[in-house]
Amino acid sequence: MFSILSKEINSFFSSIVGYVALLVFLVACGLFLWIIPEHSILEYGYAVMDRFFAIAPWLLLFLVPAITMRSFADEFRTGTIEWLSTKPVTVMEVIVGKYLATVVLIAFAILPTLLYVFTISNLSFPDVGLDTGAIVGSYIGLLFLAATFAAVGVFCSSLTANQVVGFLIALISCYLLYTGFEALSKLPSFSEGIDYYLSMIGLEFHYNSISRGLIDTRDVVYFVSLIVLFLSLTRFSLNSRTGDLSRQG
Repeated sequence: MFSILSKEINSFFSSIVGYVALLVFLVACGLFLWIIPEHSILEYGYAVMDRFFAIAPWLLLFLVPAITMRSFADEFRTGTIEWLSTKPVTVMEVIVGKYLATVVLIAFAILPTLLYVFTISNLSFPDVGLDTGAIVGSYIGLLFLAATFAAVGVFCSSLTANQVVGFLIALISCYLLYTGFEALSKLPSFSEGIDYYLSMIGLEFHYNSISRGLIDTRDVVYFVSLIVLFLSLTRFSLNSRTGDLSRQG
């Protein structure tokens, strides 16, 4: 499993696409937080990280599918999926190895944004400071959200041998899971009590819940359950497409 993880990370950084994806994410974060008037903290007038945590999930909607689109699609396209079947690894070890590599890469992309915390703390009044609990909770929520997007992306990549198609399927799936149920809950036909429970199905509800700074076990169970579900669906997808791996896993 760790050999798969190492191979995926090395493969990502051996291509210019990997560096471009991370660079675009960080540049976009900086532009939205400091430059674009509608989102800029300088225009907002308050030294808080709320603007960053509001826009970060939308940027991850593009970054995560860009990382996961080649996870299995490239293996099917090049035929190396058959090579994997000759290795002493089970199908779940391959899936988990690729999934963990994606999570590590996303965490690597998010890590530089900690500089924003330091910068914004210097902009705030000395006697006010930042809401540390909310910031920590928001970063935890962001990591859970990204990890869930990664599981969805890996599953979508197992459905096709075309990287672009895998990217688009993952992008649409993550978008619907993140904001689709929240949008449905706001329809007039769901306004009589069911709207709250409908919004609870979506990722946005639980991300916002953790971002308040209070880690609720129900939110953690929700994210972990979705991750396990999509990794299990990935195994089912691979077993249905590759006889060799299915006999090993």
